[in-house]
Amino acid sequence: MKSLFAYLMMLAAATLAGCATGPAATKNDVQELSLALQALDPKVDPVEARRAAEIAYSYSARLAEQYNVTTSPILHNTMVNTGVKDRGLCVHYAEDMQARLSQENFQTLTMLRAIAEPKNDFRIDHSTAVIAAKGDGINEGIVLDPWRYGGKLFWSATAEDGRYNWEPRLQVLRRKYERRVAKDAVAQ
Repeated sequence: MKSLFAYLMMLAAATLAGCATGPAATKNDVQELSLALQALDPKVDPVEARRAAEIAYSYSARLAEQYNVTTSPILHNTMVNTGVKDRGLCVHYAEDMQARLSQENFQTLTMLRAIAEPKNDFRIDHSTAVIAAKGDGINEGIVLDPWRYGGKLFWSATAEDGRYNWEPRLQVLRRKYERRVAKDAVAQ
């Protein structure tokens, strides 16, 4: 039954979305992100900002290829969650983007992680990588979200992302742990 469901999901996904990838980033896209990174703080090195912007765009597309994304993010999530695909959830994109950019050992930029808890009962948590000036937190940074558009990088200042209410990853995980402990205590 699971394989039949997986087959039907893949067939529906191919029918709805096709197998085309999104358009590649332009030099202007990279330049805009680079300038936004430089605007985070006067101490941000323009060379680092440019390199981070180039990597963010190219690595987003590369991750989509590695994850074999051929559908919308939600359908791809379903395929990952049913075992048809191995990776491609938002948390995978966030982990991989953070790890890749952290390899650069930037001196004026830092990589962080954020989670947005759902705004209603029908949605799930969303994870993302955030890049900020060295010493700043997620609220002063820029969201790098390749999951949102299936491998095409979305970015914005964290505070200006109207779709999600981002919080530091560890803060959300701590709150979830405390909720679980309280729930378990009531159940006992």
